[in-house]
Amino acid sequence: MDTFALIVTIGVALGFTYTNGFHDSANAIATSVSTRALTPRAALAMAAVMNLAGAFLGQGVAKTVSEGLIETPHGQKGMAILFAALLGAVVWNLVTWYFGLPSSSSHALFGGMVGAALAGGTEVIWGGVLSKVVIPMFLSPVIGLVIGYLVMVAIMWMFRKANPHKAKRGFRIAQTVSAAGMALGHGLQDAQKTMGIVVMALVIADVEGQDDAIPIWVKIACAVTLSLGTYAGGWRIMRTLGRRIIELDPPQGFAAETTAASVMYTASFMFHAPISTTHVITSAIMGVGSTKGSRAVRWGVAKNIVMGWFITMPAAAIVAAVGFWAVQLVFG
Repeated sequence: MDTFALIVTIGVALGFTYTNGFHDSANAIATSVSTRALTPRAALAMAAVMNLAGAFLGQGVAKTVSEGLIETPHGQKGMAILFAALLGAVVWNLVTWYFGLPSSSSHALFGGMVGAALAGGTEVIWGGVLSKVVIPMFLSPVIGLVIGYLVMVAIMWMFRKANPHKAKRGFRIAQTVSAAGMALGHGLQDAQKTMGIVVMALVIADVEGQDDAIPIWVKIACAVTLSLGTYAGGWRIMRTLGRRIIELDPPQGFAAETTAASVMYTASFMFHAPISTTHVITSAIMGVGSTKGSRAVRWGVAKNIVMGWFITMPAAAIVAAVGFWAVQLVFG
């Protein structure tokens, strides 16, 4: 196996992780920044540290990505498939970041994997794609929406007699904890997805076996790169999540972050399902905002976001397929 091809593929995988970090950093901190619970730089620093910590909490999601979505390809062609999959994900991340659209880096990666596999003639494990990607893609936003609404209703009832100004100050402090929990869940989910890709590259190169544990250097490299990307920030997407859907106040921000973090931990530890942090936090914000009435949520913005969710996988798949054919054309 060409060592250069392996190094390039791992480098692109880490590049994807970096774009994932600055693309999805808004997921963890947009609500805290918009409610002024944290300053932008403090929020980014906290999110980077918690992303780093979350990356070491498990490897179930990484196993799903490396073994449960496509059959592991072999040889130079296999490495080209993996390279093209990552290319599709990176390109889509950059496009959606430019337009400030909070799409899912996770589904960009999964779409890239499926598109490149189909173009390269590698078998797609459709059962795994359906159960681990497609069903959670529809189910997790619904759960986030419903739980976000219920959590906010509970908060409103519990603090109905409290002084509004004192309550908001208290929730502004509490948001530092909920935002940290959200960032920890983001690291738990998204760093593992790249770990799975790097492990697949090592298996293709015959450096690691299919059943070997994830090397510690892979965990460190993916965790650190995700944290660096997070610290770089994603200001365009942060504005969309923090202000354009609804005008958040501290109790709403706390409810949305707590909801999203709970859904991510459940998906990671109980089901090993690689869900989208973007989908969960966005739907939680919608659920929280709807407690003020349907007009409180800017449904036009929400509709555009949801449309972005649906086109992410096929768009990344198309880019990945074209990328694979280009690699084959140039390098044979």
